[in-house]
Amino acid sequence: MPRTGRLYLIPVPLGQTPIAVALPQSVRACAQRLSHFVAENAKSARSFLKALPSDWPLQQIEIQELNEHTAASALPQLLAPTLGGSDLGLVSEAGCPAVADPGAALVALAHRQGIQVVPLVGPSAILLALMGSGLSGQSFTFHGYLPSSSQERENRLRDLEKESRLLLRTQIFIETPYRNRQMLESLVNACAAGTRICIATDLTLDTEQITTRPAAAWRSQPLPDIARRPTVFLMQA
Repeated sequence: MPRTGRLYLIPVPLGQTPIAVALPQSVRACAQRLSHFVAENAKSARSFLKALPSDWPLQQIEIQELNEHTAASALPQLLAPTLGGSDLGLVSEAGCPAVADPGAALVALAHRQGIQVVPLVGPSAILLALMGSGLSGQSFTFHGYLPSSSQERENRLRDLEKESRLLLRTQIFIETPYRNRQMLESLVNACAAGTRICIATDLTLDTEQITTRPAAAWRSQPLPDIARRPTVFLMQA
């Protein structure tokens, strides 16, 4: 019976962090030997493979795209190399694939088809932010993006604050970088004075900043400039 390939979940650096710093040697070695990949963006994936560098000439590496616009009907074709006996790498735009990432759908299909899934160690902005926040790591929820409307966003934040207070839970969310300022303003304005708010920006980069303060303390001073800088927001009442 022919061997079925494995699906390797390969993290990539956050921002411009050097690959040798961001990823263990064993992860780099795995990625280097693969010739089949699924990526959120093929151009970014090629840049990652070039920087490794890959054991294969880039023109011989097959990279298929999986993003928010990919139809569910296209997923079986993305997994086809594994059924032919080849190992397949799944990479995201940044950090760990399948975490706040469309790759989760491919992983789910791999399980249904009996394909072995192998997650590899690497940076996750969500977990790094939680680790550095000082907020509860025993109970936490990642909510992705909140509403873009200012009023709806603040209403949602108040609901999350109530849930946090009731369940002693850390609430985690992100925003499109160009709306970071609006998110921070809504967060600081909507939360009760004692609710702790953490802003984790440019994680793993030289410009990394992780700051946790009560909402009252954030309101008492100028807000930091986090415009267009990748940021994770955390809150615990």
